[in-house]
Amino acid sequence: MRTIWIIANKELGSFFDSLIAYILLTLFLGFSGFFTWMYGNDIFLVGQTTLRGFFNIAYWSLFFFIPALTMRLLAEERKTGTIELLLTKAVTDRQVVIGKFLAALLLVVVALVFTLPYVITLANIGNLDQGEVICGYLGLLLISASYVSIGLYASSITNNQIVAFLTALFIGLFFHIIFGVLAGNVQGIVGEIFNQLSLSTHFESISRGVVDTRDLIYFISIVCVGLLLSESSLTKRNLS
Repeated sequence: MRTIWIIANKELGSFFDSLIAYILLTLFLGFSGFFTWMYGNDIFLVGQTTLRGFFNIAYWSLFFFIPALTMRLLAEERKTGTIELLLTKAVTDRQVVIGKFLAALLLVVVALVFTLPYVITLANIGNLDQGEVICGYLGLLLISASYVSIGLYASSITNNQIVAFLTALFIGLFFHIIFGVLAGNVQGIVGEIFNQLSLSTHFESISRGVVDTRDLIYFISIVCVGLLLSESSLTKRNLS
């Protein structure tokens, strides 16, 4: 466990050293803040003390934010050859994958922490539903973990960061939109399967304040599959 945290800490530090963290945090907070408070979902125009508008905006923002964050995690190290140097040490493929996963997820957590003034502001001007807020943030953390695992896998199969970014977007697009569209156009058990595969179905359930075991299992499954595929990709590279 200590090795994992060392890798995570090193990777998190590299985000800030290279200004990537500052750029992505600024873009995420600027975009989500603008659309939450000023345009379209203006809370003051709606006249309700709810953060549902922010959660909907963040749901889309993270879809683009996270692939940009994860595209360099393994792709850059593969390109420069430092991944081989790292794996020659007393570090397993799994430790590398989990360490980098935690680093990216922690940066997302930092971004979400910076949005807490939204909660404080609304709590001071109206009767804010705390349960809805907690579940909304939980939902954002779960979809973030899912997209980080997908992005990590995309970064593990190429040494080109742009390809990794586009691959993560392509895979994420199925969970984000396509499965939901298919569910609405297909009847019967097949339609229900697509509905259950849709990330929006589970996120909307949690963001309404309902934490269902099935939703948690869904997100945990995506994370585990993404991490296992990433580890498998590194293992195959080592054996080749």
